Amino acid sequence: MPLVEVKLVDEIYSSEEKIELISRITEAVISVKGEAIRPLTWVLIEPVPSLHWGTGGKVLSAESAMAAALGHEK
Repeated sequence: MPLVEVKLVDEIYSSEEKIELISRITEAVISVKGEAIRPLTWVLIEPVPSLHWGTGGKVLSAESAMAAALGHEK
């Protein structure tokens, strides 16, 4: 049973985007393993609160993570 865990900064992705991520990740697993694995494929999206992670020694808020993703680092 594949279990794919995705951690995202909370407040950046909408519910619709999370649904799309689950669908596309599931399809990626199926493209490798075959259709029979679909009902056994789990995708877990775990929101990480703003300021609970960082990169390059800097703590990320939802706002700073989004700015970095868009190329407007603060």
